[in-house]
Amino acid sequence: MTLEFFSATDVGRARDNNEDSVALDEAAGLAVLADGMGGYNAGEVASQMLTSFVSSELGRWLKDAGREARAGEVKRAMDICVDNANRAIFNAANTNPRYAGMGTTLVLGVFRPEGLLLGHVGDSRAYRLRAGRLMQITRDHSLLQEQIDAGLLTVEEAAFSSNKNLVTRAVGVEDTVLMELHLHEVQPGDTYLLCSDGLSDMLDDDSLANLLNGNPALPEAARALINAANDSGGRDNIALILARAEGRQRAEGRGWWPFGRRGGN
Repeated sequence: MTLEFFSATDVGRARDNNEDSVALDEAAGLAVLADGMGGYNAGEVASQMLTSFVSSELGRWLKDAGREARAGEVKRAMDICVDNANRAIFNAANTNPRYAGMGTTLVLGVFRPEGLLLGHVGDSRAYRLRAGRLMQITRDHSLLQEQIDAGLLTVEEAAFSSNKNLVTRAVGVEDTVLMELHLHEVQPGDTYLLCSDGLSDMLDDDSLANLLNGNPALPEAARALINAANDSGGRDNIALILARAEGRQRAEGRGWWPFGRRGGN
């Protein structure tokens, strides 16, 4: 199976700086997205530290380990890398007053022969579009999600809650972090969307699905998603990564090169 990648970020309509960050290493099948938090430029520092650290260290490990590495070994490498990045951000926040309290969400995807190993911390999300149907495949680590799970709010009520951006887990705010990590089967034709809440807060699932289905080329899909989020208010920075899986015969017929192809802003 071959993969095509595309990533993009946008400052949105309400912010002056961009605290979202993305990184791709298509040779390793690696995608990293982070949404920073903190005063001044601290959120921007945290998200860039995380994406740079993970893409560099985990990307190197994945290429050294090769395609023969087992899923359990890759999961352990992901956990160790995120733990090391968490400690680096935590230490920076506690030694530099300008960075006090900074942290960041994370969505981390590693495409392997056995499927997609997907880790996340916080409320940045991953979705899968399969046969035209969109499904959210991460579950927010947020106060709002806990209230929904406890039956205190409906999903419809949650859309208007004032607690939307209160996360219960983040990278860098404590000396340890727990990343939720799952393996997902990948089928030819699947499209995966990793995004910050600057996209998912502005557009509901039906809107995301319609835009992805209506724009089959990844660069056009990314532009359509960002434009729609901004047209809906653009209240936060927007970051997204798109990845599409294709069967080898179809992909080679279209001139794609394994392991993937990357695009950007």
